Amino acid sequence: MLHGNHGRSSAAAFSLVLCGSLYAQNPAGIPAQAPAAGRGGGMIRSAYPPRPPADPAAVERGKGLYTVNCAFCHGSDARGGEGGPNLLRSQLVLDDMKGEGIGPVVLNGRPDGGMPKFDFTAAQISEIAAFLHGIPVGGRDAARQTPINVVVGDAYAGKTYFSAKCASCHSVSGDLKGIASRIDDPKTLQQTWMMPNGGGRGGRGASTVNVPLTTVTVTLTSGQKMEGRLVRVDDFLVTLTDAEGRVRSFPRKGGQPQVVIHEPMQPHLDLLPVYTDKEIHDVTAYLVTLK
Repeated sequence: MLHGNHGRSSAAAFSLVLCGSLYAQNPAGIPAQAPAAGRGGGMIRSAYPPRPPADPAAVERGKGLYTVNCAFCHGSDARGGEGGPNLLRSQLVLDDMKGEGIGPVVLNGRPDGGMPKFDFTAAQISEIAAFLHGIPVGGRDAARQTPINVVVGDAYAGKTYFSAKCASCHSVSGDLKGIASRIDDPKTLQQTWMMPNGGGRGGRGASTVNVPLTTVTVTLTSGQKMEGRLVRVDDFLVTLTDAEGRVRSFPRKGGQPQVVIHEPMQPHLDLLPVYTDKEIHDVTAYLVTLK
């Protein structure tokens, strides 16, 4: 299972694979300048140029979208989380103004980095961008120290949902036995059941839950098939590791060679667009009881 989104709108693991540095919005709209060290006490430009203050209502809507869809990978403060990078050090977010930069990544995803596509509107992307640009970037952000309580749901309702949607693949006396003891932090537990592979390669969820690897079948124009663990795939190249441990790469052009990805987490991905906030919290409240 994965995570839900704002109401019943589309949702996904907003796992932007971004790197670099971020321009952050100055919430007060004050030019980001500070006295220079050394002689003269002159002014120097901050590493984070100011942005015009955004509409508070848009920022609040963006925060809601981000919290439900993105925080479990990128952290509640966008400084990195379960497999997701730090968005406050992202060059793409740095260059973005109103969502025009992050929009293509959000809409198209990054399959090679574990990020699926989002079905957000242009307005929603702009609101998420407004929220990201408004996050304070100072080293003493008190909000970072505020723990988030995710156990706010109805455990009985969560058990009912689990029986209807999850029990066909998972068992509380089998693979999930004692899950709350193995993962004693409720936030990490919620992140893990929503995205068992940690939202990307190397997430902590992958170390506590046995997650099958994504595999791929590449059919060459000669008809020969190559199979193995998927390492990377994009519009130009597919790379796999075969059964003998050899890394094989194949250029892609015009739909050739044929590439079929076998994603063991597909049932979880399919549930992504239908989760609600309540269902997420209810299931988490139930799983917390499985000591």
